[in-house]
Amino acid sequence: MAHLRTITIERQYASGGREIGKRLSERLGIPFYDGQLLMLAAEKYGLNPGVVKANDEKVNKSLLYTVASAVENFRGNERGMMPYRIYQAQAETIRRLSMEGPCIFIGRCAGEVLRGKCRSLNVFIYASSMAERKERANQIDNIAMVETEDYIRMKDRQRRDYYKQYTDREWGDPMNYDLCLNSTTLGYDRCVELIERAL
Repeated sequence: MAHLRTITIERQYASGGREIGKRLSERLGIPFYDGQLLMLAAEKYGLNPGVVKANDEKVNKSLLYTVASAVENFRGNERGMMPYRIYQAQAETIRRLSMEGPCIFIGRCAGEVLRGKCRSLNVFIYASSMAERKERANQIDNIAMVETEDYIRMKDRQRRDYYKQYTDREWGDPMNYDLCLNSTTLGYDRCVELIERAL
């Protein structure tokens, strides 16, 4: 692991990507950053933590929001630029933490943020079983079973749109990652083992 700087994990919602990253962190003894990355960015750059969390890995594509943002930007109002400020704060935080030592980042376009900046292993976790994803969404986020499939599709769409907006690349396209793993077929522990072997 002497040459490794960072592991980045993009993931489908309810595929277990966060859990895999957490287990990998424990196994390798290196820091793991997910939601706390938002708070670090908010603190460092003076952003409201509630606003940062509300915009986490989301793109508001409604016409009304687009028009309102354009007006705010034209007037020089900072509010219209808030999603971009949040992304830039997170990107700077990712770069800073990766320079401090090896670590694992979950989502937030970390692989693209670090492209050309430091050595990283970029991983995409997906799950081929919708039934398993629905069960996980129900257990982890308390989503009612009758709503889980729609919720999963909405969360994946948000992540895809966010990734596209800030990287101009396609989320989940194997060409953007070093390793793509199916957590349904492999299981979480095997995914952890394969990522570790890939190092």
